[in-house]
Amino acid sequence: MMETGGGNRKRSIVIAGHATSVSLEPEFWEALKEIAQRRGTSVPRLIEDIDAGREGNLSSAIRVFVLNAVRAGG
Repeated sequence: MMETGGGNRKRSIVIAGHATSVSLEPEFWEALKEIAQRRGTSVPRLIEDIDAGREGNLSSAIRVFVLNAVRAGG
């Protein structure tokens, strides 16, 4: 079983001109950063894209996005 880095980390971001906070486990923040780097974009821009296509909670949508990206190889 994989050890995790502890509780969620909350970060403030601006999406479409509105400030919001997102709470994710550190491993998801790291994976999101790696995905953004591979795609040549920033984490905030990637989150804006995820937000535009989501149907539920933003934190959950980010987790699903990361999972799908890992499954697809990036």
